[in-house]
Amino acid sequence: MGPMRRAVASWGKGKTFSSSSSSSAASLNKKWDAVVVGGGHNGLTAAAYLARAGLSVAVLERRHVLGGAAVTEEIVPGFRFSRCSYLQSLLRPSVIRELELARHGLKLLRRSPSSFTPCLDGRYLLLGPDAGLNHSEIAKFSKKDALAFPRYEEQLKKFCEFMDYLLESQTPEVRHDVASLLFQVKDKLRKFTFWGHILRQTVTLGQKDMLDFVDLLLSPASKVLNNWFETEVLKATLATDAVIGSMASVHTPGSGYVLLHHVMGETDGERGVWSYVEGGMGSVSLAISNAAREAGVHVVTNAEVDQIIIDENTGVATGVTLLDGTKVHSSSVLSNATPYKTFMELVPPNILTEDFLRLIKNIDYSSGTTKINLAVSRLPQFGCCNAHVLEPGPQHVGTIHIGCESMESIDIACKDALNGIPSRRPIIEMTIPSVLDRTISPPGQHVINLFIQYTPYELTKGSWQDPNVREAFAQSCFFLIDEYAPGFSSSIIGYDMLTPPDLEREFGLTGGNIFHGAMGLDSIFLMRPVKGWSDYRTPVKGLYLCGSGTHPGGGVMGAPGRNAASVVIDDMKKMR
Repeated sequence: MGPMRRAVASWGKGKTFSSSSSSSAASLNKKWDAVVVGGGHNGLTAAAYLARAGLSVAVLERRHVLGGAAVTEEIVPGFRFSRCSYLQSLLRPSVIRELELARHGLKLLRRSPSSFTPCLDGRYLLLGPDAGLNHSEIAKFSKKDALAFPRYEEQLKKFCEFMDYLLESQTPEVRHDVASLLFQVKDKLRKFTFWGHILRQTVTLGQKDMLDFVDLLLSPASKVLNNWFETEVLKATLATDAVIGSMASVHTPGSGYVLLHHVMGETDGERGVWSYVEGGMGSVSLAISNAAREAGVHVVTNAEVDQIIIDENTGVATGVTLLDGTKVHSSSVLSNATPYKTFMELVPPNILTEDFLRLIKNIDYSSGTTKINLAVSRLPQFGCCNAHVLEPGPQHVGTIHIGCESMESIDIACKDALNGIPSRRPIIEMTIPSVLDRTISPPGQHVINLFIQYTPYELTKGSWQDPNVREAFAQSCFFLIDEYAPGFSSSIIGYDMLTPPDLEREFGLTGGNIFHGAMGLDSIFLMRPVKGWSDYRTPVKGLYLCGSGTHPGGGVMGAPGRNAASVVIDDMKKMR
């Protein structure tokens, strides 16, 4: 079978395994306390918390399946792909615990080892939660680095503990509305408590660690890693965390902050451990939707919102109009769409000020990400390992870093994309979830995810809509993998490819940015999505944001949805 016939159109609609609903728009003819635009994991999380607080809630999802970017779909018959997000670690423990997601079907599959980097010279590097394994693996390259690595991880863990409180807190934003004296006092007390907690944490961290934390926040990842280690393959492996999902290079100031993703999340209480989800990432959305429905949330799929209804007399959001003309009325509207989609497309013209819209337009939505999901007939056999072993080995369990043997290789790949061409030697993170999850592929065959950088949204030559351009880039990725795992290309049964424009069209990710906007230092905390509006409220009274474009940002975290629900509940109390 020729390669052109193996490709599956990325916009093809296959079987889905996330939560869906048979409810129709006709069942929405009542006034709701809250309507949530978009059934991604944050929208579902917000809906669940709102309903548990006693509010009537409807979730409206444009696609035929819930989950947004956390979705499982069968594009190649018999193979179930996590089409966008593909790993779990960042989902907040509070969300898992409070919504009882394990009871609702969430099953995490812990990965150990968690990382494998093959080298063309025949060596390789394995890393994971096992400290002994890490020491012996790194010592193959540098005994000095083997001793430094535990200290590096310990420092990052300290910083993550500092960040935990920020992730689950509303930002101490300046309020724009005129509240009663009682609520003004409560607001001041909340802010006093917040900053007091931050001050205590800062004192506990100490001056030296605090300076190191500031250095991490402001520095390029390359500087941070060069100060810690001497081994190129180790630095490159760790550096991939700093640039994932962005158009940033390892030399970009501020990229060091995203290194915290190495240890920010957890699985079953163990910090820094990433996991697969049984049934694919759609199972996360399914568990959250099960919790939401149990609380009384009404969910409708194939219900695309065309416009948010704004009362022309009061300027208050009073519901939404669907693409088919159906009006859904509510006391509040929560948008799980990107800030750009919400304010530039869903809010009617002439409602928002030019100054505010300028801020929204200038959010960085650039993306260098392409996702390819593959069905393969056998596991890749890496030349640096024991070849011709058909059973899964430790090299197949975690994230496999292809083309990541030096930080300069990452920088060169980034420069290609900045010049408008797909990376000639792309940086590929390969995962094979079917090694641990036997529910997503036929026996003996496997699902492989390729998270690829860098691919610009717009090409200087050609277009992503051209099948020849798409196929040429896909084949270049497969041929690169062949260099490390000979014969890989011949194992491909079929694949699904999502470039930045595909991610925008299919999943509503503006610019193809997987985080609903870049995660630079100018776009986090009080600056997310824009300065002055970081507390999930918007210039339109009754309209809130609850997606990854808000604090604390992207990833399958659930924190934006949880935090936004808390703000809506507080505002509802003021109204009653």
